[in-house]
Amino acid sequence: MADPSSYRPKPGQIPDSPGVYRFRDEHRRVIYVGKAKSLRQRLANYFQDLANLHPRTRTMVTTAASVEWTVVATEVEALQLEYSWIKEYDPRFNVKYRDDKSYPYLAVTLNEEFPRVQVMRGAKKKGVRYFGPYGHAWAIRETVDLMLRVFPVRTCSAGVFRNAARTGRPCLLGYIGKCSAPCVGRVTPEEHRELADDFCDFMAGRTGTYIRRLEKDMMAAAEEMEYERAARLRDDVEALKRAMEKSAVVLADATDADLIALAEDELEAAVQIFHVRGGRVRGQRGWVTDKVEAVDTSSLVEHALQQLYGEETGDSVPKEVLVPALPEDPEAVSQWLAGRRGSQVSLRIPQRGDKKDLMVTVQRNAQQALGLHKTKRASDLTTRSRALEEITEALGLDTAPLRIECFDISHLQGDDVVASMVVFEDGLARKSEYRRFQIKGFEGQDDVRSMHEVIGRRFKRYLQEKERTGEWEEIPAPTGAVPAPEASDAGPFENESREDDGRPKRFAYPPQLVVVDGGQPQVAAAKRALDELGIDDIAVCGLAKRLEEVWLPDDDDDPVVLPRSSEGLYLLQRVRDEAHRFAITYQRAKRAKRIRSSPLDAVAGLGETRKQALIKHFGSVKKLKHATIDEICEVPGIGRRTAESVAAALASAAPAAPAVNTATGEIIEEDDGGSAT
Repeated sequence: MADPSSYRPKPGQIPDSPGVYRFRDEHRRVIYVGKAKSLRQRLANYFQDLANLHPRTRTMVTTAASVEWTVVATEVEALQLEYSWIKEYDPRFNVKYRDDKSYPYLAVTLNEEFPRVQVMRGAKKKGVRYFGPYGHAWAIRETVDLMLRVFPVRTCSAGVFRNAARTGRPCLLGYIGKCSAPCVGRVTPEEHRELADDFCDFMAGRTGTYIRRLEKDMMAAAEEMEYERAARLRDDVEALKRAMEKSAVVLADATDADLIALAEDELEAAVQIFHVRGGRVRGQRGWVTDKVEAVDTSSLVEHALQQLYGEETGDSVPKEVLVPALPEDPEAVSQWLAGRRGSQVSLRIPQRGDKKDLMVTVQRNAQQALGLHKTKRASDLTTRSRALEEITEALGLDTAPLRIECFDISHLQGDDVVASMVVFEDGLARKSEYRRFQIKGFEGQDDVRSMHEVIGRRFKRYLQEKERTGEWEEIPAPTGAVPAPEASDAGPFENESREDDGRPKRFAYPPQLVVVDGGQPQVAAAKRALDELGIDDIAVCGLAKRLEEVWLPDDDDDPVVLPRSSEGLYLLQRVRDEAHRFAITYQRAKRAKRIRSSPLDAVAGLGETRKQALIKHFGSVKKLKHATIDEICEVPGIGRRTAESVAAALASAAPAAPAVNTATGEIIEEDDGGSAT
């Protein structure tokens, strides 16, 4: 625990101007980012008596080891820079909203020659128009199915579209009138794009024009006694009305607005957003966050606005944003939103009428979301805490192992030997920190030697990071230990600046506990690798599969046996099983890639398309191997130089091992036709 006075800036050193500040820990990681109208006044609040600070703020300033700041010209620039740094550094003490699901959107790919209507999730793409988000994908498909009667826009994939164009036959939707079939030329690209534009206009809320136009056409058809056409138009009108009914009118003035509501307690906060377009609720989403910093409602609103609109531009930012409380500097936030939209944005609290009533509904949804989240997580939080406490007590650790790394070795009879490293932080898997290794030091099967190599490689990289950032301290190395890495041995780090930018680095953070999949031999190998590097502050244990006993480095005969009902044992099993899953997945993928390898892979410049063309032309690699250079040149796209390279590669390739029928033990040979006999 650091003393904030040890890194407190000198009086008068902090400027009295707008800016953004960063707190860093002893490893130079950015742990908190904030902004202020006056850096001097804001930072002074952090360096007062610890007893007067909020518990979360006290934890942050005692975890930090330094503070730095950047001066900007305006508060809007400070807001933009704060958002950029939070996204870049992912500080552990900043509020981070976690989207409770990947919400689906109704998307129209206007960037294609023939726009397609489809369900999309994930990051938004340029040239695609989005509507939503929706709560469920089936809701999108029901809406689209109703609207395709009136706007028969393409919905098929690129492969289906190309196949239909090649065969000259449309898909089923083309036959039943729910697609205009541009694939077979029933409509021109211009006519199909006009249909897509009309579809987008209707989804954007301009519905009255199309309803009135269809009703007028229906009446005209009836007067001309074209009753079948009139009936079809009547059904089209009903379909559009049913699609409209799926999103009822909530604001009579056809407002485009987003309503944001919060529900919070001392530890967590839930956010609910209703997206209203044309007076109708077009989408809804929700986020939940741990309150890792001391924030009030206005600060939570500001963070929610950054999360919601930080990557949005244009019409994705509505004209009006309704919130339960205004941010600390509403003018700066409004200017920032206007810059994202390109025009004025109204940021306000609804006071009366339909908008206030709808805000009450959004608030109720936020309260229900927070209650549901706490119900799901209450037992999980308690269980994880108890598990870490049990591991700490059973292994005799000084502190709870908040970061656990587990290593496992995987191979198939000594071939394709690989290793995995999985990371659990606070009892939860942190998949972005997972790493995988290929065993390079030797050939064959030796799990103990493999474990020694992997642990050594992982923690050598850790020492390189410490040395690069200036954290390495010269300490007497134990007998037989490998000296600290010199700058010339730093590999990819040797030409980098010693200034760390605070971004998370691979292998940069040490665990409190290393778990290996195996018994005493694997544990001894891991401990020996750490000793050789001079690392003595990381605990090591192993979990053997047979009896699930926990082995420690100094216990040759007496492992630690945790009760079968122990939450600590359950957590260690989960960590071990995840490492095994990750390792075997990598090993299988590596083996499958090796099995699928072909002598043609060694031919420079020969891509997959031309490989397939060669195999299709000759029928098999065996027949291709017996072909002459002139015969190879007959394949479209294969020139003489490439043909010579192919012939040379096949001539120098070792003969493939014969295939074996596992049921009879017979060797399967290929005949001249390339088939198995």
